[in-house]
Amino acid sequence: MSDFPETRAAEPEEAGTGSSSRRRFLATAGVAAVAAALAGCKNLSLEEFVQRNFREVSKDELKTIIARLEKEYAAKFGKKVTVGLEPPLPGVLFGYALDLSRCIGCRRCVYGCVKENNQSRDPQIQWIRVLQMDKEAGVDIQHADPYYNPELVPQEGHFYMPVQCHQCKNPPCVKVCPVGATWQEPDGITVVDYNWCIGCRYCMAACPYGARHFNWGAPHLPPEEINPATHYLGNRPRSKGVVEKCTFCIQRVRNGRYPACVEVCPTGTRKFGNLLDPQSEIRYILENKRVFLFKEDLNTQPKFFYFYGV
Repeated sequence: MSDFPETRAAEPEEAGTGSSSRRRFLATAGVAAVAAALAGCKNLSLEEFVQRNFREVSKDELKTIIARLEKEYAAKFGKKVTVGLEPPLPGVLFGYALDLSRCIGCRRCVYGCVKENNQSRDPQIQWIRVLQMDKEAGVDIQHADPYYNPELVPQEGHFYMPVQCHQCKNPPCVKVCPVGATWQEPDGITVVDYNWCIGCRYCMAACPYGARHFNWGAPHLPPEEINPATHYLGNRPRSKGVVEKCTFCIQRVRNGRYPACVEVCPTGTRKFGNLLDPQSEIRYILENKRVFLFKEDLNTQPKFFYFYGV
């Protein structure tokens, strides 16, 4: 007689019973355990954890995801929050130009961006940095002061250089992401799938412009200050443990509006438009003004240009 139980052919099992049910339970429990292990950095539900990358999700799945997010945000902030899915516009490649001869260093662009894009107030996250430089020294990043605080701006003998995501054509941040959580859209905007980001911060190390920011703590966004008009790949509320960045206000520009920083600038320093349109203002600037690229030698091929208008 054998020491082992008799082996029998597998028989059909009722739904939800037997070994197949146990296997499903163990698989789900395993995923849940991993999700729980990651909860120290990201507060993900099991549904969020098993969600595929945004680019792989079907239209029906997207509807479910958006409905879930809008419900969660409404419960959290006590108001209706919409999450848009506006796709890239055909025949559009967005570009940005900034007039260094006009910027007065007022930082209105910084706070306009914070308000529009639902950035954390505490700990404070800002996607735009404004550097104060000495006019006699010229563009000298090593000795630039991002923490200037005079009573009035512009301060005599100085000029100002705002820096943000340059939406590179050859983005090093995209190349180093191990999970494909960041990519460049056809309209030139580099985006992040916050649900897919694992917070490794490789992209931050690769970015030569310091344009990516990590949520070390749970972002603090007062309900009365949230901008309820959001985009899945843009300004929707983020969580602890993910990296975020400027998206040229994707929720605005894909609806025919200017980025918030362009609208709020009091001196007309910031210009934005379609690089593929020969009649656009930004094309006129590139063809007729003194233009330079920041860190051009790195061959990132940014779509963010600096120029001297006067």
